This record gives sequence, structure tokens and C-alpha cells, in this order.
Amino acid sequence: MSYADNVFKEMCRDILENGTSTEGEKVRPHWEDGTLAYTIKRFGIVNRYDLRKEFPALTLRRTALKSAFDEILWIWQKKSNNIHDLHSHIWDSWADEDGSIGKAYGYQLGVKHRYKEGWMDQVDRVLYDLKNNPYSRRIMTNIYVHQDLYEMNLYPCAYSMTFNVTRDPGKERLTLNGILNQRSNDVLAANNWNVAQYALLLMMIAQVCDMEAGELLHVIADAHIYDRHVPVIRELIQREAYPAPKVWLNPEIKDFYEFTVEDLHVENYVTGPQIKNIPIAI
Repeated sequence: MSYADNVFKEMCRDILENGTSTEGEKVRPHWEDGTLAYTIKRFGIVNRYDLRKEFPALTLRRTALKSAFDEILWIWQKKSNNIHDLHSHIWDSWADEDGSIGKAYGYQLGVKHRYKEGWMDQVDRVLYDLKNNPYSRRIMTNIYVHQDLYEMNLYPCAYSMTFNVTRDPGKERLTLNGILNQRSNDVLAANNWNVAQYALLLMMIAQVCDMEAGELLHVIADAHIYDRHVPVIRELIQREAYPAPKVWLNPEIKDFYEFTVEDLHVENYVTGPQIKNIPIAI
């Protein structure tokens, strides 16, 4: 099985066996029929993936890697908060009549801030520092901006990315590592989606900064399985798993803003059957 499959199975078993339930408590999420959506949750999950060994794609079921890549480009490259700039419909429930999700996600990454080097947004600041001061311990982004929360249609779940550069013994190129901080994670619907997205982001940034993508740490404050997802998860983690696919980016791209979905290549991605019509709590 892929390493990501093993991590996913162990995490799900840990949540089911050692997690705590929110049933009967006051909760915000609900199902489309109005019923409150309870969870079994585990506090403080930390998963570690080494992109030098394999790409962390789940094979128990298929993760739509092209769509995941499209969304990360929507947030980090286009810095958009409008679903009309996105090819999938996963954000439709949180968009207004004009397609906006408010001052959330890509909007925050596109806001320019003043630095001693001049005005830059958060993404450009990351790229600047990695190219000019790679050993800085201050290379990070944060989109959980309290002053704008009231204008966000959904508070950011994956809210912070910290980048850290190392030099592996015997290697000429530097290694780019990253920590994804997430306040909340719907394990069935979004866990591997987020892992794959930020692995691809790390790969993109490493490539344009002439580095090698290294480790991705995924830190989750509240990792949860919704009540209606429990039987699905139990079936999923009993499935046969397969080796990780080969995932690579067009090596000709040297500018972060030139990547397109077509620059993502996936080979030998063998998976179990897709789970259709997963209910999503809103």
C-alpha cells in the first residue's frame, strides 16, 4: 500500500477507538435535511509525509488530483475568492449570488503588505524569501485574519503554511519542507484532498526556487469523522490498497504563476472504487 494509505488507516482507527463524541452537544454543522451533524473527534493529529520517497495520494479510493490542483491554483496562484474562477463546484454552498466567498482564502493571500523591500502579498513574500534568504525562520503565510472573519462566508480550515529549508548531506540542491496547519479537518471528505494539495504546492514552490520538495507535516487541531461517515470509513479502511502513483510537474515551468492544471502529470494511479454521494455537513 502507499504510505498515505497506511497513515490514513492508522489515523481513522485512532479516531474511532480513542476519539470523543460531540453527540448531544451544541454544534454548528448540520446536514442538508437540517439534522445536526455530530462527530467523533481527535485533538492534535500530526501526520508526516516525505515527498522525496513518494507522492502521498490515497489509493483506498481515488483523490481527484487534477481538481485538487485546480483548487490550490485558485487559492495560491489566482488568489481568487470567486467560484467562477474555479472549475469544480465544491465551494458552491458557500458562495453568494455573485460567486464570491467573501474575504476568504485567496483574497487574503492577494492582499499586499508593506515590507522593507516594498509592497508584496503573502505568496510573493514567500517566493522572495526562499530565493533571497532561504534559511529564514520567518517564511510563512496566514489567512485566518480576525478583522475580516465577519466578511468570510467560511472561516479558513487550512489557514497557515510554514516553509523551512534544509540541506541534505551530499545534496547540491536545498530541500524545501512545509508545515500545513489546519484548525479542522473532515477526514472522509477532505483529508487526503488537503494533503495532496499542499504536497503539490510544496512541489511547485520548490521547483521555481530550484529546490527539492522534502517533508510535509500536516497538523490538525480537530480531526473528525462525521456520524453519517462512520460506516463508510469502517468499510474504506478494510479495503485493499495499492502502491503510490507517480506524480510530477512539468519541469519546464520556472515561474510559479505559469503553472496550469495541464502541468500536473499522474501515472499508474490504481485505486479502489470511488465513494459516491458523500453527505457533506454545512
